[in-house]
Amino acid sequence: MSHEKSYTTEEIAKLLRISKLTVYDLIKKGELSAYRVGRQMRVDESDLEAYKTRAKGGYRQAAQSAAYTLPVAGQVQQMTGQAQSTTGRNVIISGQDVSLDLLASHLEKSDAALRPLRSYQGSLNSLVAMYTGKADIVSTHLFDGETMDYNVPYVRRLLSGHRFVVVNMLARWAGFYVQPGNPKQLLSWTDLTKSGVRMVNREKGSGARTLMEEQFRLASFAGRDVNGYEREENSHLAVAGVVARKEADVGVGIEKAARMVGVEFVPLIKERYDLVILKTEENEALLKTVMDILHSAAFSKELEAVGGYDLSQTGKIMYETW
Repeated sequence: MSHEKSYTTEEIAKLLRISKLTVYDLIKKGELSAYRVGRQMRVDESDLEAYKTRAKGGYRQAAQSAAYTLPVAGQVQQMTGQAQSTTGRNVIISGQDVSLDLLASHLEKSDAALRPLRSYQGSLNSLVAMYTGKADIVSTHLFDGETMDYNVPYVRRLLSGHRFVVVNMLARWAGFYVQPGNPKQLLSWTDLTKSGVRMVNREKGSGARTLMEEQFRLASFAGRDVNGYEREENSHLAVAGVVARKEADVGVGIEKAARMVGVEFVPLIKERYDLVILKTEENEALLKTVMDILHSAAFSKELEAVGGYDLSQTGKIMYETW
């Protein structure tokens, strides 16, 4: 009989120094194996160790394709083996932050006719999906070096000809993942050009990649000047994992992933994380529901519990077409 040790979600959160909501997010995405005992979720010690090994080894998110296939908005099929209801509306929410999972949960509770579905794409790809009718709510954190502003310049260009609203979800710190103690003293963007420094990059179209390339341009150097620029990973967690196992000295991402894999974080810029929704007749009720959620005390309380977010502008309209 097996006597393998197991942990509750609260214990996992303490061990990994993350919030319980993040633990549930990892379980939901299939990144951390768990099982239910009565009303309680438990994780075996071997599964926890396997997760930590994958994270340090640059684990790539694969739950997206396992959970949903996204042909076009309104025609999403859940790959669960069960027939999908013919009533109600599918709402595709595209982006990678755990706050979007909380938003999906609140949408489902607020309106029984809505079926929120998650797509884990980067900022630019999410906007392209919206333009082609494959996403209903997208998140974006794209820095524009010309205006020193976030998101609006990109949304205006990519959604030209559409009516839309850009509303703030939260703000969070972006910066460098470095080795403990920051032995290479990497404190600014130009430090990436130092001799002997190896970086790991994000995929094209991600917010982190866009931030980095805009900062390179503003500092008058290019990716070819940085060792390791060609190596790409598809998530903050994967980038932090590469640094954690010392295959690179530095990567760009958000603070939360640094805490999860045990690397040091150097904050550089507070990025604005916004939602974009098209202003169509079909979306009138959806937009009102989303705004109500963003302004609700219950949603703010859940975001605060996740930690690491600035909610001072949550629910504020940053730009709107008429």
